[in-house]
Amino acid sequence: MTGIIAILLRKGTLRMTRSRTTAGAVALGLVLAAAGASAGPAAATPSSATPNLGPNVTIFDPSQPVSEIQATLDATYAAQVNNEMGTQRYAYLFKPGTYGTAEQPLQVKVGYYTELTGLGANPGDVVINGKVEVYNRCLTADNCLALVNFWRTVSNLTVNINAAGQDGCRSSANFWAVSQATSLRRTQFTGGGLSLMDYCTAGPQFASGGFIADSKLPSTTNGSQQQWLTRNSEVAGWSNAVWNQVFSGVQGAPDDATFPDPPYTTLEKTPVSREKPYLFTDASGRYQVRVPAAQRNTSGVSWGGPGRTIPLSDFYIAKPGDSVTKINLALALGKHLLITPGVYDIARSIEVWRPNTVVLGLGHATLTAVNGAVPLNVASVPGVIVAGVTIDAGTKESPVLLRVGAKNAPSLTSASNPITLQDVYFRVGGPHIGKTNIALEVNSDDVLIDHTWVWRGDHGVEGFTNGVNGDTDRWKTNTGRYGAVINGDDVTATGLFVEHFQKYNTVWNGERGTTVLYQNELPYDPPTQADWMNGSTKGYAGYKVGDKVKTHTLYGGGVYVFNQNNPSIETENGFEVPNRPGVKLNHIMTVNLSAGVVNHVVNGVGEAADMTKIGQPVYLVSYP
Repeated sequence: MTGIIAILLRKGTLRMTRSRTTAGAVALGLVLAAAGASAGPAAATPSSATPNLGPNVTIFDPSQPVSEIQATLDATYAAQVNNEMGTQRYAYLFKPGTYGTAEQPLQVKVGYYTELTGLGANPGDVVINGKVEVYNRCLTADNCLALVNFWRTVSNLTVNINAAGQDGCRSSANFWAVSQATSLRRTQFTGGGLSLMDYCTAGPQFASGGFIADSKLPSTTNGSQQQWLTRNSEVAGWSNAVWNQVFSGVQGAPDDATFPDPPYTTLEKTPVSREKPYLFTDASGRYQVRVPAAQRNTSGVSWGGPGRTIPLSDFYIAKPGDSVTKINLALALGKHLLITPGVYDIARSIEVWRPNTVVLGLGHATLTAVNGAVPLNVASVPGVIVAGVTIDAGTKESPVLLRVGAKNAPSLTSASNPITLQDVYFRVGGPHIGKTNIALEVNSDDVLIDHTWVWRGDHGVEGFTNGVNGDTDRWKTNTGRYGAVINGDDVTATGLFVEHFQKYNTVWNGERGTTVLYQNELPYDPPTQADWMNGSTKGYAGYKVGDKVKTHTLYGGGVYVFNQNNPSIETENGFEVPNRPGVKLNHIMTVNLSAGVVNHVVNGVGEAADMTKIGQPVYLVSYP
């Protein structure tokens, strides 16, 4: 029956309309039933009813006892605090109201694969009296750090900091000690300070990056954070920097006139921005999704800004176990897609080809490639948004994990309504062996990449050992050649984190590209120099702009080296770009993390980041 429906879709017998009526939902149910699947309870549920978001989503109400909410969140944290490569996924949604009191604050700790988000129309509609925190992960009692505090999300709420009951150090700030693939959006903190470093545990207390957008921040302690992007926000003050701190469209951001002392990069306005879609309830209790509009040259928060509102009833609500056939039929019939928390095996592509389609994941919903599939294909049409989704490579090599637009095909996109990827994370290895040629391939013009971590795993549960000469098998088995390949023109990336790929981590072939913060670690695990050669050149640059490109701009970029398997390995350049007036790199650096060498920052310019400069960045203010 599925094949018959596919033929009907191609012939136009089933009309491709965006029906937003109960009749449309019923029609979708009939088609899905014909395909041997059900539309699920949410497909025909009125938007004023509480939706069925599956077993891994919990919706809190302010009338619930604080002790009950606290116990629920504590139990999840206990299960997730060390569950770095696990399959459990959780989202906790807070209806409008106040949670916690002065005497009984709600003190939340956020573990792996956990999302906390308010359901208010504005961040002030959900207030947590207490804290929302991430602490260092203690590998041993005297070895606590945040270097692997990945995959967690907080958004759309106000934290009125209340440390009642906490000890002296813990009461000193709200701690958010995180690294890559963590997102803090549309959040405000009142009543205390924010620290991006957990200084209350035994060292070394390292942290490695993160992302804040559309938020109001108090005085903020950067602490040990190696790199960070704060975008379109307000900040009362910022204390320090380590290697690479970028502020874009941030009111109250520090000045960068004396770069690299301190190493701040400050853009008064963000060239292209769009805030992430979010679920909320309106005054009548109806569930809706707000989709902010794209904007140019902006600063400060977007709250109350332009956009559109979509009833949740216009979304197909996917749950683990749903087939791709079922999902694609819903998309073909005009539904948007809400992916609830869980791990989804994807043996054929999810196809997003209608303009303005929203794909929104909750709780780090994860798409895993099966049998070499491309898990997600996005057509070159205006306004598609993919947000809050993690994509894993499978054990059979995929050509690509997420493809935006077909290569060498016309791009029908819009500069005013760009295709947008937000909090989309990629993993090649980690929870299992992974293989791909390219993780993210962007062939369309007019695309906005707003925070991504594209990661070939340097550690995980694949069965390989860590340590010198211990990961030779990973180099041959856990394979990913290119992280991000950008072929489209007029692509902007705000927060591009790409790590450990076996050739170029990022290749940018499109014209008029812009990157605001780039963070890269070269691969840890080449066994020999011969394995890390680009023709006659030693190694691959961490950031490559195509030889034919005439115009490109980068603000704030870092390439790090840690050749763990073989410290004698060299990489010739951290960055490699055509030497043209229109190609400009601003505030770039390389740094040695204790093994290997990067001989130059860019194109033979800049000192070597070698073993005499461990932890000491080599900076260039600009190139050329």
